[in-house]
Amino acid sequence: MNTNKTQNKKIWTTQTLITTAMLAALAGVLMSLEIAIPMMPPFYKVDFSDVPSLVALFLMGPVSAVCVEVIKVLIKLVTIGTSSMFVGDLANIISIVMYVLPVWLIYKKMGKTRKAGITALVVSVPLRVAFACFVNACITLPLYAKAMEMPLDGVIQIVAAVNPAIHDLTSFVVLATIPFNVLKIGLNYVAGFLLYENLCKISFVRQEIMS
Repeated sequence: MNTNKTQNKKIWTTQTLITTAMLAALAGVLMSLEIAIPMMPPFYKVDFSDVPSLVALFLMGPVSAVCVEVIKVLIKLVTIGTSSMFVGDLANIISIVMYVLPVWLIYKKMGKTRKAGITALVVSVPLRVAFACFVNACITLPLYAKAMEMPLDGVIQIVAAVNPAIHDLTSFVVLATIPFNVLKIGLNYVAGFLLYENLCKISFVRQEIMS
């Protein structure tokens, strides 16, 4: 009896590892398929790389989701490199905390239902956007300016070339960081949750959730 339980646990662990690896590889590919947004800074591009990690979070928990997020960044660095002097990649890793923890805690506390998933995503959007504003204003933009060996105002001027309404750090956050993150996070959350719901109809996935 104990042997059977051990074997089942090993099988589940293997399935989890394989699924996490597949989702991480998919996230790495999606991260390289970026879409430029009009009137936005050139380094603000939308991708759907959060979709696989969102599926991993709902299916297998926060550890799997974090692994997907970290691996996707590493895949991009190895295959494509960085276009932001590693600053954008650092921001992606930092934002994992504000992405995974709120969603998982709310989803788990509310009983892992459909309503719980939707509530968790809705609540986490403003939290993640607020965190993105703080990280951009206090960490990534200053680091990016330093890496490019130019003053912070120089970076703002580059952004002003595509959006003249942006003239200082405050207007950058209000007119670029907030709308960009709302758009990107919203699209990823909707796509990720819809994909997760459809995957739940597959017997293998249902077994994974019930494990």
